[in-house]
Amino acid sequence: MSERAVPFHCPYCGDQNLWPHEATHGAWECRDCQRVFSLKSLGLLRSEGVVR
Repeated sequence: MSERAVPFHCPYCGDQNLWPHEATHGAWECRDCQRVFSLKSLGLLRSEGVVR
């Protein structure tokens, strides 16, 4: 799993004008709605629906 996964759109406004946020590692800023956010991956699902 990559620590450098890039979001495709803002989870708040849905726009794609995203840039890495300089002040916080792993954070992204949306230049349309002016929000800063980070995303966290919890893992992969097994076929039984359990996170490994």
